[in-house]
Amino acid sequence: MSVRTAGASRADLVADSALALLAERGMRGLTHRAVDQAAGLPQGSTSNVARTRQALLELAVRRLAEREARVLALHEMPDPRAGTDSLLDAMALATHRALTRHRELTLARYELALEATRRPELRAHFDAAGARFRDQLTGLVVGLGSTSPDRHALSLIAWADGLMFSCVAGSFSARVPTLDEVRADLRELLHGMLAA
Repeated sequence: MSVRTAGASRADLVADSALALLAERGMRGLTHRAVDQAAGLPQGSTSNVARTRQALLELAVRRLAEREARVLALHEMPDPRAGTDSLLDAMALATHRALTRHRELTLARYELALEATRRPELRAHFDAAGARFRDQLTGLVVGLGSTSPDRHALSLIAWADGLMFSCVAGSFSARVPTLDEVRADLRELLHGMLAA
């Protein structure tokens, strides 16, 4: 399982390999030696990039945030003034990408989230990485006219996280909803929030 990509820095290669291992083997399968092997690097290379397990986990969290930002493409979200439907379509597409083409990245995120519940020092890094997404989403619902943006952003995140967990690791993992189904669910949620 080599995740080597052209132009990637050694730190990115180590982090990408760590994320792939987390998705494939879980937290127990994440070792410095396993990352070296997965990345196709000489033994000891991962230790040179991230000396401790904590440093390796922090590196993985940072890389996860970078890669998820590209998957979710928040920088491409339409201006909320363009209307709810264009924003709804973009958010549905981003969620569906996380369920399908980027399922392994979503699995790695859940592994790291669970580990962060046991490691306060990792929790700080995990929460800081997620704050960027939360803040952008809060801004989007403000632009849509939300009267309770923090609560509405939490509801949207909880909906997306719940859907992704159920379809990636939970009882609905055998059937991923279609993009149209994700869009319909999100439409109901957004219209319910903003109708008040």
